[in-house]
Amino acid sequence: MNIRIMTADEAGAGILKRRPLNEAMSAPGIEVRNRELFGEPLSAEQAVARIIDDVRENGDDAVRRYARLLDGCAADVFEVPQGEIDEAAASLPSGLKDALETAAGRIRTYHERQPAGSWTHWDEEGGTGQIIRPLERVGVYVPGGGAAYPSSLLMAVIPARVAGVNEVVVATPPGRDGAVPPVVLAAASLAGVNAVYRMGGAQAVAAMAYGTGTIAPVDKIVGPGNIFVTLAKRQVYGIVDIDQLAGPTETLLIADEAASPDLAAADLLAQAEHDPMATAILITPSMALAVAVQAAVDDQLRELDRADIVRSSLAGNGGIVLVSDLDEAVELANGYAPEHLCLLVSEPWPLVDRIRNAGGIFVGEHSSEALGDYVTGPSHVMPTGGSARYHSPLSVRDFLKITSLFAVNEIAERRLGPSAIELADAEGLSAHAMALRRRLSKDRNGG
Repeated sequence: MNIRIMTADEAGAGILKRRPLNEAMSAPGIEVRNRELFGEPLSAEQAVARIIDDVRENGDDAVRRYARLLDGCAADVFEVPQGEIDEAAASLPSGLKDALETAAGRIRTYHERQPAGSWTHWDEEGGTGQIIRPLERVGVYVPGGGAAYPSSLLMAVIPARVAGVNEVVVATPPGRDGAVPPVVLAAASLAGVNAVYRMGGAQAVAAMAYGTGTIAPVDKIVGPGNIFVTLAKRQVYGIVDIDQLAGPTETLLIADEAASPDLAAADLLAQAEHDPMATAILITPSMALAVAVQAAVDDQLRELDRADIVRSSLAGNGGIVLVSDLDEAVELANGYAPEHLCLLVSEPWPLVDRIRNAGGIFVGEHSSEALGDYVTGPSHVMPTGGSARYHSPLSVRDFLKITSLFAVNEIAERRLGPSAIELADAEGLSAHAMALRRRLSKDRNGG
């Protein structure tokens, strides 16, 4: 059997138990690999710190050095020429071009409903308010190297463009031939990217954070990546803003006896094919459904190109969890706080109101997570690792900043000043109190 059936207690001690980010993302052999590369058995975090320091000190030369060392190739010029981007967009097959345009249109329409507006409130005491402005320059990391992810580019770039970001650049690792896949370049053209850089890994994050001789620094870095990208984002946070620390992707299904075993199995397999560390879990009160899904997974797995990855994912992180009822299923889901939560139940809407923690809720069998990955509209860059307890999917708000507005008049100053003085004195900040007292005195010259 490729997927296990287990009790809630077994799941709680295993697949539903959250692990620290480093542990959840660590792949076997990292220290051995780092010894070969760096001459020392460095942890992933130590290797990333070394790369970042080197890029900060040595700029483009360091980026090229790590590209050759880690990826096997390095571009002489990082930025993809505009002519190459235009050619990729023009030569894309019509069906794929139409699919990208459909996805881009729906993503843009969804995010255009999100922007928050500036506001001011005026009364007899003056005014207060907030001014909303977009970030100036944003860097989007798009995974690559062995695969192409135009959808991830669209899902991150378009919300930034809707927010009004002035300049959006993309960093993506090239293939062994040193080229970025044409479909990614076509997506960049469609989304309005200002520049595409052929670079990946921690060195790309460091280059966008600190800048190099040829790459200007950004204000924020967004987008998913492997453990080295994620750890690099964590280490440069504070120099730049980041969207989140993305761990392995995860989907949790809640299904009852009315669910289709074939569709539930297909949804689990679609998630498991992402990566050996991906998580695909079904929670159900129906033993009959659990057994049928288990059989359907075995049957459908034979048809998949990435069957080895799926088997590894299901063996290490997947499972079918039996619960007493849907109430227990919802309780487990809220505790786990999944990236994707799919409700394959006969009456899903009553459960929606009870879900407190999830990156995205997929309501009913027609709302598949696979559809959401591409064309539904909301960004598929969503919180993982349980961070849906406090974090949100990527949205227009990630690319906006708030400036508070203070415009009180003399009436408010005299009404509020005494309270402010009391608080300043309580905190021992005598200069604050003096600044207030001078304003409240009748003689504004200090007499």
